[in-house]
Amino acid sequence: SDTYLGDAFDKFEKSNEQPVIMTALPLYHIFSFTVCGMFGLYRGCIGLLVPNPRDLPSLIKAYKDYPPAFFPAVNTLFTALANNEEFQSLDHSKLEMSMGGGMAVLKDTATKWEQVTGNIIVQGYGLSETSPVASANPHGTGEFSGNIGLPMPATDMAILDEEGNEVALGERGEISIRGPQVMKGYWKREDATAEVMTSDGYFRTGDIGVMDEDGYFKIVDRKKDMILVSGFNVYPNEVEDAMSTHPKILECGVIGIDDEKSGEVPKIYVVRSDASLTADEVIAYGKENLTGYK
Repeated sequence: SDTYLGDAFDKFEKSNEQPVIMTALPLYHIFSFTVCGMFGLYRGCIGLLVPNPRDLPSLIKAYKDYPPAFFPAVNTLFTALANNEEFQSLDHSKLEMSMGGGMAVLKDTATKWEQVTGNIIVQGYGLSETSPVASANPHGTGEFSGNIGLPMPATDMAILDEEGNEVALGERGEISIRGPQVMKGYWKREDATAEVMTSDGYFRTGDIGVMDEDGYFKIVDRKKDMILVSGFNVYPNEVEDAMSTHPKILECGVIGIDDEKSGEVPKIYVVRSDASLTADEVIAYGKENLTGYK
C-alpha cells in the first residue's frame, strides 16, 4: 500500500498528528473494510465513521469538525458533495487523498471534485474474490486518468476474449486476474468456480476493460450490463460519461431496454441540475456527443 500511496501521509507523521480517514462507506463492503478499516489501522489513523452518508448535512458537519486527510468514496457521493454549496465553502487543506472505488468515477465528477477540493481522485480496483485489491493508480500522478492503474505486486492482469485468449493491445475484453490474493474458489460451488477460473489460474472478473501501451488498465463496464444494439456493443458507463458533461445534468444512469427493430436500445434516466432541462435537449446532446447506435 505504501508503494501506491506514496508520501500522502508523511506530513502527518512528521508533525505527530493522526490523520483522519472519513469512512462514509459501509464497513461490510470489501472496499471500505480494506481501505478504511485495515489500512486505517495499519497507518494509525482516526476512523471517522459516518452511519448515513445520504444525510449530507450530518456528513458535511462531520467533515467540517474533523477535516479528513483521506476520503474514499463512490462516484455518487463525490458528485453530491461537489455540487453542494455548503461543502464547497469548507476548508479542504488537510485533504491529501481522495480514492474512488466500488464503481467507475466519471470524468465530469472528478473535474468538479478537483475544482472544489484541489484534490485529484485516484482510482483503484478489486473484488471480494481478489481480497480485494488487484490494481491501483500511484498517488501523485498529477491528473485524473479515468483508469484503474497498474497491477499490484506479484499480480498478473490480462484482457481475455470469450475463449480465454489474450486480446491485442488496446482491444476490449474481460479483465482477468492471477495472484496470491485471488480466491481458490467459491465454497462448495465447483460449477460456479469453474465458470470464473481459467485452467492457468486467472479469475475472470466479469468486467470489460482495456489495457494501454503503458500497462494501465481501464474498465469499460460490467459484462452483464452491456447493451447489444443491432449487433453493436454499447456500454452504459461510456454513455453516462459523455452525457454527464451536459451542464444541466447532475447525474444520469443508462440501462438497456427491449426494442423490436434493434433488439435493445439504451434508455437514460437523468437527475436535473437545472429544472429547465427537457428530454429534447438530452436527445440532442446525445446525438452531438455519441455515435448513432449509442
